[in-house]
Amino acid sequence: MDALVIKKANAMPAPTWSWLKMNETKVAVPAGLERDCQVVIENAGDLLETHASFEGAVEKLQQRVDARRGDDADTRAILRAAQGHDAGASDLDTPALSSYEKKVALSQIAGDVAADFETGVGRDARAYLNFLAGGTAVLATEPGDEASATVRVSARPGTSSSASIDVVAAEDSELDLAISIDAACGADQAAFAGSALRVFAGERSRVNVTVYLTCGAGVTCVEDSGFILDDDARVTVRHVVLDGSFTATGLAADLRGDRSRIDIDTSYLGAGADERDFNYIVRHRGKKTECNLDANGVLTGTSKKILRGTIDLMHGAKGAQGNERETVLLANKGVDNKTVPMILCDEDDVAGNHGATIGHVRPEQLFYMGCRGLSEKQAEELFISAKLEDAAITAPDEQMRDNVVRLASTLVDNFEEEIA
Repeated sequence: MDALVIKKANAMPAPTWSWLKMNETKVAVPAGLERDCQVVIENAGDLLETHASFEGAVEKLQQRVDARRGDDADTRAILRAAQGHDAGASDLDTPALSSYEKKVALSQIAGDVAADFETGVGRDARAYLNFLAGGTAVLATEPGDEASATVRVSARPGTSSSASIDVVAAEDSELDLAISIDAACGADQAAFAGSALRVFAGERSRVNVTVYLTCGAGVTCVEDSGFILDDDARVTVRHVVLDGSFTATGLAADLRGDRSRIDIDTSYLGAGADERDFNYIVRHRGKKTECNLDANGVLTGTSKKILRGTIDLMHGAKGAQGNERETVLLANKGVDNKTVPMILCDEDDVAGNHGATIGHVRPEQLFYMGCRGLSEKQAEELFISAKLEDAAITAPDEQMRDNVVRLASTLVDNFEEEIA
């Protein structure tokens, strides 16, 4: 397959200064790869025996959204401006809008759930992942069900592989989904691996998603997902990104339902010349919605990382609360770390909080370890090892744990003996 570059990937909804070079990224898919999808779905049981669809679930939600809106006209000045109404001096409240503000205002006028759906990496990346997958598997629960499933995506050297998964969680059901994206490739062995995930969490449902990315040093990886949450739905997402020459992880969530909540926990490691690129977008549309974005990472060598986190507290999301936090350990002076927390707000009765803790290993700490016989390289390996040990211990199953151990053995001497 010819070389492909996916532009405007992991794009921030509201761009910042272009000279910062943080608004978006490009995903370069290695040339000459053979399309060879290696995808296995385990323990799905009756989840695959369904006539449900993501589109059907969205359509049912749309009917209730329309009923709630009623026939009352929204006469806010920002909506008049977005529709091109300009009364001149007779309506001095009509504002001038940025392209982003106009887009959001038109979205609020339309109230179209399907049209508002988005994923974190973006439309072009999702289209490519779906093309590679060749089809979408639908996992759907019945009301009141408790179920689990595991999706394994693997890629061999010289190949590209992807999974496309839709999840439809019925009301009052619970689903645990684990996704493994793995490729045992060396630094000189190119490959591509990824997954595209769409999740509809119905009323009072619980959806727990864990994604482990354990691709080798020569692999390009893209993990893209989008979520829609109905009333009182709860979603937890855990991203564990441990290797790969370039990884793009993106998630977008539409908290459409009242009192819906999403918790996102990201753990990452950047070693050598790795590049990590993250983009999280949470739109609060329902009342009393809540999101928590937590990230914790270690960067060593000359690795690079950028994390974009956007919490959008939209008009009508009264009582909503959004929180984002990141902790980054820079274990080497050669790393490049960028964190872009952003809170957008168009509602008064809301709360938004963000913070980042970013720090280098202090010289006195290196001196302390040096006095105990540890070189700077060995000290750096300690931080890498700690991140990998945590990933191995908390892996969803034995096979994902083995993937972590295999990967860790290429980064840390005697890791397998230590973890045993």
